[in-house]
Amino acid sequence: MKGRILRSLGSAAALALVVAGAPLLAQGGTAGPNDADLMNDAASTGDVLTYGMGPQAQRFSTLKQIDTSNVAKLVPAFASSLGGEKQRGQEAQPIVYDGTIYVTGSYSRVFAFDARTGEEKWQYDARLPEAIMPCCDVVNRGAAIYGDKIIFATLDARIVALNRNTGKVVWNKQIADYKEGYSATAAPIIVKGMVITGNSGGEFGVVGAVEARDVNTGELIWHRPVIEGHMGTLRGKDNGITGKTNASWQGDLWKTGGGATWLGGTYDPETNLLFFGTGNPAPWNSHLRPGDNLYTSSTLAIDPDTGLIKWHYQTTPHDGWDFDGVNEFIPFDATIKGKPMKLGAKADRNGYFYILDRTNGKFISASKFVMQTTWADGINPKTGRPNYIEAGRPPAPGTEKGKPVFASPSFLGGKNWMPMAYSHDTGLFYIPSNDWGMDIWNEGIAYKKGAAYLGAGFTIKPIADDHIGVLRAMDPRTGKIMWEYKNKAPLWGGVLTTGGNLVFTGTPEGYLKAFDAKTGQELWKFQTGSGVVGSPVTWEQDGEQYVAVMSGWGGAVPLWGGEVAKSFKDINQGGALWVFKLAK
Repeated sequence: MKGRILRSLGSAAALALVVAGAPLLAQGGTAGPNDADLMNDAASTGDVLTYGMGPQAQRFSTLKQIDTSNVAKLVPAFASSLGGEKQRGQEAQPIVYDGTIYVTGSYSRVFAFDARTGEEKWQYDARLPEAIMPCCDVVNRGAAIYGDKIIFATLDARIVALNRNTGKVVWNKQIADYKEGYSATAAPIIVKGMVITGNSGGEFGVVGAVEARDVNTGELIWHRPVIEGHMGTLRGKDNGITGKTNASWQGDLWKTGGGATWLGGTYDPETNLLFFGTGNPAPWNSHLRPGDNLYTSSTLAIDPDTGLIKWHYQTTPHDGWDFDGVNEFIPFDATIKGKPMKLGAKADRNGYFYILDRTNGKFISASKFVMQTTWADGINPKTGRPNYIEAGRPPAPGTEKGKPVFASPSFLGGKNWMPMAYSHDTGLFYIPSNDWGMDIWNEGIAYKKGAAYLGAGFTIKPIADDHIGVLRAMDPRTGKIMWEYKNKAPLWGGVLTTGGNLVFTGTPEGYLKAFDAKTGQELWKFQTGSGVVGSPVTWEQDGEQYVAVMSGWGGAVPLWGGEVAKSFKDINQGGALWVFKLAK
């Protein structure tokens, strides 16, 4: 990957104002969204300012101009190409503000398109080095907006702020060393004037972390490693060790413990807590690291003011299947057994849908949302720990290779990165899930900086004749699946739900589809020309409701999918932003 060329249009004077630290203007001026605007994103309908359409990332819009009665009349308003030869895995969610749509593309690119015509305003290409080591395609899941800046992460583990009007660099900061296996793919979130980010690289023995930077300068405010034994910092000073050294790790294994925070986080203003999921422990071979291996495969609640961990919940202690725990934790309120509660939901890669008390991390319930879970036969209702099936854990290897076992879900998960949505109207969560399994075996491995650190091999297999992907509507109060839509190919894109009783999601076959939120009936579909693995959004503009999604096949499935990937090898790659509205 040769050096990228920065191309931009606009005013150098505007950039000079940013560099000089010009004060923010009032809403409606040229400075752009402020903290209050971001926190109000779920209620505002004229823009999309945050990843997840609100800090809690419920991905619900109250807009209902498009509804079950007229969604069949949805037609393209325009399509904007990302161009070039970099057509791999377009997993981004658009940001929409002041007549402009901002999207990130594969290979760490950012585009600004006119929201009315689709015309490109500017493009930024990160200058990626040759030796980047992304595990699961060259994807990027989106940007953040604040004031006059668009901020995103790059595959060489940097955070870059661009002027939103010109695409010119305002600041560029390294968060970790890509030569050690670190990268970054998640959309940042912005809380109290801080850019909050995680890191990627769990397959290389990195140490997962969450950190906060000043949104205007990029300077580090706090850094919180998520593996026991590592020191956190706050404004340049030590801020306490995470957990307790060797409490759940033996010897020096915590030093290369994994736990990458590669999906980013959510924020709950009501409790003032950040929620970040953590990835798999390293290496995959669980026999090499006895213990629970905290805080891998967990959800962490972090104080945004200090970077201190307030509570944790581990979904897969001593993970031996690469189930991670990064899946988004979505705050919501509900009445359980007659008691109103502040809750959070998480559809974990391990195949279970968890409900926790988001104020303290207390376990409420867990329900299976996939066809089978061969590694555990349920979650203990008192302890919240899995009831492991010991025969389902890959055994210790011999001199070369351990005996394979069949495990389901596969390591790509009952749900992977693709975000679910929660409807205020139906009270249901809409989960893009997959039913598949794998043969998995352990191997010997030793850590080497910058090298893959798995200690396991695998082959993914389908477990049903008629589908892999399933869009499931789940009631968080009962744990029951209310309806499901089966798809032949794996589902790998995000979900949107609206006040029009609609649920939108895409398929690898190239369709953006709309469903009745109450019944699951398919009401509309449109062929975009490439697999849809992005997250749709909706907003109101000039009195009309719009829906947008990125199209472009890629991600982990074609790279790691084994027999499953072979079945869909003919899906064309692409790179385009599609925008829809009702036909007049």
